[in-house]
Amino acid sequence: MQEKVRFDDQEARKAGNLGRLPEDWLQEVFRQKWFKLFVPKELGGLQYDLPQALKLEEKLASMDGSLGWTVTLCAGAGWFVGFVEEQARADIFRDPKLCLAGSGFVGGKANLVGYTYELTGRWTYASGALHASHLTANCEILENGQPLLDEDQKPIVKAFILDKQDVKILDGWNYMGMIATGSHAFEVKGLKVSSTRCFEIIPSAAKLPHPIYQYPFLQFAETTLAANILGIATHLQSLIIQSFWKRHEYRKYDDKHLSHFKEKYLAEIRKMEKAKTEFYRAVEKSWQELQREGSISEKKLKNVSKKSRKLTQRCRLSNAKLYPFAGLEAAKTHSELNRVWRDFNTVSQHALLIFPF
Repeated sequence: MQEKVRFDDQEARKAGNLGRLPEDWLQEVFRQKWFKLFVPKELGGLQYDLPQALKLEEKLASMDGSLGWTVTLCAGAGWFVGFVEEQARADIFRDPKLCLAGSGFVGGKANLVGYTYELTGRWTYASGALHASHLTANCEILENGQPLLDEDQKPIVKAFILDKQDVKILDGWNYMGMIATGSHAFEVKGLKVSSTRCFEIIPSAAKLPHPIYQYPFLQFAETTLAANILGIATHLQSLIIQSFWKRHEYRKYDDKHLSHFKEKYLAEIRKMEKAKTEFYRAVEKSWQELQREGSISEKKLKNVSKKSRKLTQRCRLSNAKLYPFAGLEAAKTHSELNRVWRDFNTVSQHALLIFPF
């Protein structure tokens, strides 16, 4: 991966001040086609396999949390290309500056009248909303004003792709970290949307044959988020280690203290590497089975979920154990270490990976 721009602390501070990815970062994302990781090559995308994409997302997150997260979430929304009608694929996904932001929250209702839906709702946490070309929104479905229910008498939910100019962005990202993701809310009121912009995110509804669209959405989301958390944790731990050795230059820790630090540090690195290896192995095995059999066994899917959560938990525990060694540098509000710590402790709160099971 050869970048033409700098993804360093100075540029990350600039991104934080802007509350979005800076223009030079954004242009590099477009040049590298990172928002189109899962878009078919015939539509100008990279069409990555899942294991390949996860390694890139981990790398980007290790350079900057907001960069990795925005690319991951927007590329993840771009994955919906495999589920939309041919007309929508042609109209939307050929754009070289395509960027889909969206929310997993079911925040609206869509009333179908004829072949047109009328949408009203409000959705939260749409990472990349400020520079998106389109936004995705989940809605409960009504037909002629009456709720549609599935066989279990639960509301039917479908997703929609909306043009950026048709939505109102709401300033709703007021958190301590991941500031440059610009994960704002958005709303629409009585917006009329063609049925060609409506889709369902289940393997049986996939319109394209590539295996990536047959990978279940839950595990797809878990793995991509876990890869980001790993990347940010790796960045944070490297800064903690740097801070410790810098303090050692003027504090001159004795051999006993140095031995204690090295023992703790090496132990956590080994645990992190073990969790990372198990995570990627589980994903790779599931991906190989999907390519070979056309589907993934429940056992392997459960293992992918388990290893994603285990990796996230390990990142939390290792960061907590190493954090005290950073000293007060970790508490300086304008230090790189503090920014990355805030990013980690924001992104690791994602509801999908809070529990270890």
